[in-house]
Amino acid sequence: MAHKLLEGKKGIIFGALNNMSIAWKVAERASEEGAQLVLTNTPIAMRFGEIDELAAKTKSIIIPADATSEKDIENLIAKTMDHFGGKFDFILHSIAMSMNVRKGRPYNDLNYDLLVKTLDISAMSFHKVLQIAYKLDAIKEWGSVVAMSYVAAQRTLYRYNDMADAKALLESIARSFGYIYGRERKVRVNTVSQSPTKTTAGSAVKGFDGLMDFTERMSPLGNASADECADYVITLFSDLTKKVTMQNLFHDGGFSSMGMSSRAMLMYNRSLDCKDCPDYINDEKDISTNQ
Repeated sequence: MAHKLLEGKKGIIFGALNNMSIAWKVAERASEEGAQLVLTNTPIAMRFGEIDELAAKTKSIIIPADATSEKDIENLIAKTMDHFGGKFDFILHSIAMSMNVRKGRPYNDLNYDLLVKTLDISAMSFHKVLQIAYKLDAIKEWGSVVAMSYVAAQRTLYRYNDMADAKALLESIARSFGYIYGRERKVRVNTVSQSPTKTTAGSAVKGFDGLMDFTERMSPLGNASADECADYVITLFSDLTKKVTMQNLFHDGGFSSMGMSSRAMLMYNRSLDCKDCPDYINDEKDISTNQ
């Protein structure tokens, strides 16, 4: 159900690849809420994705850009301002990639050239977008910039590898640039730490299904879907959150506040064939009535 929270607002969405992408879902919801959009991704990603379909659905234009290229970002933002006839209201940064992860290299045997690429694509690109938008004075007062993050920025998660370093840097950039952008231009900058989500990129990570199952069992509300994430991001683009900035906002069903849940403990004890475990965790039907 649309509430027209973004009626009259305009913005750029980075990272929509196909209908499994969080950026795709955000673009759909933003359009439903009344926003006008510019969609962007790298030319290579666009060849493998379905962004033309999204553009047609949301009545958006597409401007290709490599988010690691300052020249491309300058061109993107300048053309966006021309298209909208001036400043716009919001940006979504939903970009991440690690070749170390894709190649299965463990954290204690990283390829440093690939690490530099991970940091550039997944975090430094966010700084470049913010810096160029700031210099071009592209975002309206009380505008909003959101980047997608993950709890591995604060906690060690098996196999998340150098992407954890990238997400930690991403969140630091949001705080540091958020202070400047808020002080000087009244623009909000936040990150959203989303549950593990079955996007095209996420599904390719080895062990991802096991991680999804674990976080589902740990989270009292369960994992947040891409559609639910889009709903949350829309509120951050709206005027309802005008004083929220420099925050890393967890959207993960409560996972980030958990230590151990009864459902996760049940599976753990089963894996050990635990004969001395308390009776209340030996039967999943009892979970709802026990802490």
